[in-house]
Amino acid sequence: MSGTVIVGITGASGSVYGLRLCDELLKAGKRIVVVASSTGLGVVREETNLDLSGVESVAAARLRELFGVSPEQLTFHSADNIFAPPASGSSAPDAMVVAPCSMGTLARIAAGFSGTLLERCADVMVKEGRPLVIVPRETPLSAIHLENMLKLARLGVRVVPAMPAFYHQPKTLDDLVDFVVGKVLDTLGVHHELFTRWGERPGPGTGI
Repeated sequence: MSGTVIVGITGASGSVYGLRLCDELLKAGKRIVVVASSTGLGVVREETNLDLSGVESVAAARLRELFGVSPEQLTFHSADNIFAPPASGSSAPDAMVVAPCSMGTLARIAAGFSGTLLERCADVMVKEGRPLVIVPRETPLSAIHLENMLKLARLGVRVVPAMPAFYHQPKTLDDLVDFVVGKVLDTLGVHHELFTRWGERPGPGTGI
C-alpha cells in the first residue's frame, strides 16, 4: 500500500495507538492526514501531555515537530472542518485507520452518519471501496457494539481490536502498543519490525 493514509483519533482511551501508528507510517514513507475529534484531542492531552488544541496550523506544527517531518508529509484537520479535502470522494486517500475508535464513532460510521469530518472520511472510504481499519478500544463489549462491528466487517471494514498478545514476550508497555500497531500495519500491507512473529525466536522469557 502506498500513498496517503488518514489516521483518525477519537475519544476512546489509547491515543498512543494512533500516535505510534503515525510515526510508523511516516517512517515507511507514507503521507498522513491526522483527523481528531474534539474528545480525541482531550484524551491525547490527558494521556500523553501533547496539546493539539487551537487552530489547525498550530496543531499540525506540533505534530510535525513531534515526528520530525515536513508539511508535505503530515497535515492535520479538526473534526469540525467538514470542508477539508478528504471529505470528498474525489480526494479520497489510499486508506484510513481510526485508532483508537470509540464506540460512539463506531456506531456513527456503521449508521453512515457523517456529522464530523472523521465520520465523513470513514463514510467516503466505505463508499469508494477503499481500505478502512478500525481499532476499537472498549471493554466489556455490549451486543450493540458487537452488532456494529459485524455490520462494518460485512461491508469490508477491517476490525483490529486493541488486543495485544504475549507470545512475543513483551517487556514494556511500548512492546504491547507496538504489537497492536504492528497488526494494523499488517492489515495495510506496510512492512514493519515492531514485534517478533509466531514461530520466530523470541528474546529471554519473563520467568513466569
